[in-house]
Amino acid sequence: MEDFDIIGPNDEPALLAVSTPEVIAIVKPALTEIGYKVHMAENFEQFETRYSQINYRLVVIEEFFAGSDSLVNPTLQLIQDLPMALRRHAVFILIGQTMETLNALQAFAASVHCMINYAELQMFPDLARKTVTENDMFLTTFRDTQRRVYQKS
Repeated sequence: MEDFDIIGPNDEPALLAVSTPEVIAIVKPALTEIGYKVHMAENFEQFETRYSQINYRLVVIEEFFAGSDSLVNPTLQLIQDLPMALRRHAVFILIGQTMETLNALQAFAASVHCMINYAELQMFPDLARKTVTENDMFLTTFRDTQRRVYQKS
């Protein structure tokens, strides 16, 4: 496993659970270009370790990551089973061939924020920005309230 980069308070870390070289070739440079520090997980165990150690801002998971079945993807199962307090800091994007891009119902069913079909990967940078921005807008009140409560205690 590669060493972690030093993550500063103003950094935007992203974790990729992607196995397909063609997908990596599109997603990794796109995230780097829009300002994320990108970490790669090569298998489920690496994903689990990395996700538990850093509050990733963005997590991109491939439907068949590390040879998993889309119905029994241990990476998706892990995030679905996590308490919301451990998931809320991250935006999850699922990439695959069996989903419709930006289908909110499919995304909800998979416990992710956004789904992107392989056919629309060229739009990944815009879709990632859109998803993160919408999530920020949705959680602004919650995060402000949480910050005020912690400041009082």
